[in-house]
Amino acid sequence: MASLQLASANIDEVIAVYNLENIANGILTKQCPYGSGHINDTFLLCFETPANDQKQYILQRINHTIFHNPPQLMENIVNITRFLRNKITAQGGEPDRETLNVIKTKHGTNWYQDSDNNYWRIYQFIENSLCLEQVKSEKDFYDSAVAFGNFQKMLADFPTELLHETIPNFHHTPSRFQAFQKALNEGIPTRIALAQNEIAFALERECETTILTNLLKEGQLPLRVTHNDTKLNNILFDADTKKALCIIDLDTVMPGLSLYDFGDSIRFGANTAAEDETDLSKVSLDLSLFEAFTKGYLEGCGGSLTDKEIAMLPMGAKLMTYECGIRFLSDFLLGDTYFKIHRENQNLDRAKTQFRLVADMEAKWDTMAEIVRKYQ
Repeated sequence: MASLQLASANIDEVIAVYNLENIANGILTKQCPYGSGHINDTFLLCFETPANDQKQYILQRINHTIFHNPPQLMENIVNITRFLRNKITAQGGEPDRETLNVIKTKHGTNWYQDSDNNYWRIYQFIENSLCLEQVKSEKDFYDSAVAFGNFQKMLADFPTELLHETIPNFHHTPSRFQAFQKALNEGIPTRIALAQNEIAFALERECETTILTNLLKEGQLPLRVTHNDTKLNNILFDADTKKALCIIDLDTVMPGLSLYDFGDSIRFGANTAAEDETDLSKVSLDLSLFEAFTKGYLEGCGGSLTDKEIAMLPMGAKLMTYECGIRFLSDFLLGDTYFKIHRENQNLDRAKTQFRLVADMEAKWDTMAEIVRKYQ
C-alpha cells in the first residue's frame, strides 16, 4: 500500500509531462490502482471528453529494483510494438487493439523519470477487453496458445540483436542451478535440513539443466524473441467475442528460446493443482490441457518453428517447471528474500509442487511426445 501511496503522490507531475488533458481532449475524472500485477504499480486514468465519452490510459511506475535499466526496457517495448503494429496493419488488423501502444511525453520521449527518480510509462487503454486469471476450460488454454504462438510467428523475423536483456539469464537453467548451489552453501541450516528430499530431487537432475542451452550453442535451436512470462493473464481477450486480442506485459521480452514460452505456459496452466498446493496427490500434468496448448501453439506459430524446436517441446515444459522449482527452493533456503510469502514454508511448498509436476511429466513422457508428433 505504501508503494501505491508513494506513486499516487507523483501522478500529477507525470500527467503534466504527458499533457494528457490535451491528448484526450477532456478532463481527468478518475485515477485509481488497476489490475493484479505484483511487479509494477499500475493505475487507470479516465478522462471525460466534451462529448461525454471516456478516454482511458494505463499509467505504470516501472519497478526499477527488478528492472535495473528502464530506458533499455522501454527501448525493447517500443521496438517490438512498432514492429508488431506494422505487421498487424499490413494484415488488415487493428493495431490500436492488437498490440500495446506507448504514449510519448510532450518532449517526445517514451518514458519519464520523475523528481523522486521513479520511471513511468503510459499506454493507450485497450477498450472492451478483459483478462482471465485462471484456465477454466480447454478452450481458454487453446486460445492462449494460439495467441502466444502468433506472437512468436509475427516476431520470427525481428532481429534479436536489437533487444536488451532486461533480466540477464532469466530463463537460463544452468545459471539458475548455479544459484541453487550457492543457496545450498549459504542457506539457513534448519531449512536445508527440512528440504533434504527436494534438494536431492534437484541435484539428481543436474545433467539435464544444460540440454537446451547446449543445443542453442550448437546451432540446433534458434535464438528468437520470447515473451518469457506466458501466463494466461498476460493476454487481453475481446470482451464480446472472447477471442485473444493482445499480448501484454512485455517487460521480459528478450532473446531466448521458443521452448521457454511453451514450457512456462504448460507449467502454469496444465497443472491440476495450485502452485503452492500442500496436498501433493492433487498435483499432476493434465494431458488434455497439454494437448490443447500444444495444438494451439503450433497452429499459432504457423510453421515458423523448426522440427528440432517442436521435438523438444516436452523438454521445454519439464525444464521450465524444474527451473521454477529450484528458484522457489533456493529462495526458501535463503530465507524467502525474493518471492513473497503469506505463510510459513510457502516457498518450500511451491518447490514441492513444481518437482511433483516434473516427476509426473517424466511418468507421462512418451504420451507427451506422441501428442507433439500428432500436431507436428
